[in-house]
Amino acid sequence: MRLEANSVFVEYRMSRSQQWLSALQDVNFVVGSGKFVSVVGPSGCGKTTLLNVIAGLQHPTRGEVFLDGQPIKGPGRNRAMVFQSAALMPWRTILRNVTYGLELQKYPEQRRLDIARDLIQLVGLDGFEESYPRELSGGMQQRVNLARALATSPEILLMDEPLAGLDAQMRELMQVEIQRIWLQTNKTTVYVTHLIDEAVFLADEVIALTARPGTVKTVLPINLPRPRSLELKKSPEFHRIQDQLWDLIEEEFKKLGEPGSERLL
Repeated sequence: MRLEANSVFVEYRMSRSQQWLSALQDVNFVVGSGKFVSVVGPSGCGKTTLLNVIAGLQHPTRGEVFLDGQPIKGPGRNRAMVFQSAALMPWRTILRNVTYGLELQKYPEQRRLDIARDLIQLVGLDGFEESYPRELSGGMQQRVNLARALATSPEILLMDEPLAGLDAQMRELMQVEIQRIWLQTNKTTVYVTHLIDEAVFLADEVIALTARPGTVKTVLPINLPRPRSLELKKSPEFHRIQDQLWDLIEEEFKKLGEPGSERLL
């Protein structure tokens, strides 16, 4: 499933001042089928806005996004979104949370259960089918969130800072898990993150956006072998790529008058 953004502009009308704010400006890129692409950029540069446009939750002011040559006009079954918050239904078991989208699509019950059980096993939660969200850690809840998104077999997976709410150690472990699941499912993935090392570790390519209005500053290929272990982050090549990307983004922080010394985006 090839994804292509063609001269995408997004503008907002400010409710108080009634002035127009440009969020995205002339965004162009191509994501090949089965690729994992990370999106980074300064805070407020339009990363989430871009993801919403791809999801069909927001319409561009100008330009279009295409899937296999067809323009995106709204949400569709070929795309699934994973948000920062797992937003699981607390009254449903893990199994029934994962089957929810399949219920909406009128899958037969036994088929729903079979798909959900397979995905729960895929995300490493075998044995927790009858647990409730409150009984799971934050990392486990995000695994359920991912399984739920995969249940309807989307062609493209959109992930908006899904690990932002986790502590540093769990976040690193979940990066490895996301890579493992992606390697097994081969889903085209667009992943928004504010951490450069996370973007580099996960991606085949990193799209770096400029400061608002966001446009594509560069698309950086990440030619590191897979599967990647956390040990890779200690390697000179990983640090070289990370520093190269950071230097590009730091130029945008300077435009905003911010030092960006934490390397957070």
